[in-house]
Parts: sequence; C-alpha cells; structure tokens
Amino acid sequence: MLSRFAKLMLTGTSLAPIALVYAWVLYADDKGKMALGLVGLASALVLVMITLLSYCRTHLERSKFKVTSIEAADREYITFILLYLSPLFTAQLGDLNWHILVPTMIVFVLVISTGYGYHFNPLLGLLGWHFYKVGTEEGVTYVLITKKELRSAKQCLTVGQLTEYIVIDIEKGDGSA
Repeated sequence: MLSRFAKLMLTGTSLAPIALVYAWVLYADDKGKMALGLVGLASALVLVMITLLSYCRTHLERSKFKVTSIEAADREYITFILLYLSPLFTAQLGDLNWHILVPTMIVFVLVISTGYGYHFNPLLGLLGWHFYKVGTEEGVTYVLITKKELRSAKQCLTVGQLTEYIVIDIEKGDGSA
C-alpha cells in the first residue's frame, strides 16, 4: 500500500514548483486570489513530502543494503526545469487554459507514477536529498534517496524499501528530516 502511495506522492509533490510558477504568472496578471490558492497548494505539497519522508524514516522496516556501484541520478533536473518554467514563455500570461492544464497535469502524474520515472523529484533536491543509482551484489539496480553524498561504492547503508526499485536511507545522524 505504501509503495503505490509513495509513487503517487513522489510524482505529485514534484508539481509544487510548477504551482509556484503558475502562481507567479497569475499574480503578474492581477489574479491574486488564484495565485494565493496555488501558493497554498504548493505549500501543502511540500508539507506532504516532508511528512512522507518523516514517516518513511521512522516506520519503514530497516534493512542493511550493501552497495557495489554508485552513479549520481540527479541529472534529470534540466527536463523538469524546462517544464516548470514553460508558463513564463507564453505570449499572454493571463491566458492559462485550466480546462487543458488540469487534465494534462493529472495525466502527467498518472503516467509518471505508473512507470519507473517517478523517482526523480526536484522538490526533494530542494530539500537537500540526493538520488543515486546503486547496484547490489545480486546485480539489481535501485534508486537510493539519501541526504548523504556518497563517494564510495563499497559501503553498507540502512535503508527502507519505498517502492519496488527505490530505497530511502533511514539512518539518523545525517541532519535530515
């Protein structure tokens, strides 16, 4: 159950920065109430993410995870930044078509969360988390979410299984949430 919820939340909360960009667009077009609503939505998404991370780090079953290879997986920022900033490049800032925007965002969340592209969330990056593709002795590659900067492949971490192929570092003492 947590796995499906986690996938949905990892994807859904990645939309918080987009809500802030659209809020700015609306504010610039003198639509302050709608802008404030989107700021509230973005704040709620940030709160949901912080709560999910806290829950995972305290309630997931702990297991030892021996890493044999590490590759940084934070590189997908550029794609998301272009998506986030695209509303700023429209010809008319006030002409947001909510009848198209809302279903598009829903489809985005559903498509990403049902595949394996959901692990990347720029909101987590803003909160100081890093993403690594890590290999195990069994030859399986996982995405590790951690606040640590990993520099050695031969180490053992304490993790919780967030989804099928995503583990989260749940060791305390790294100054994280």
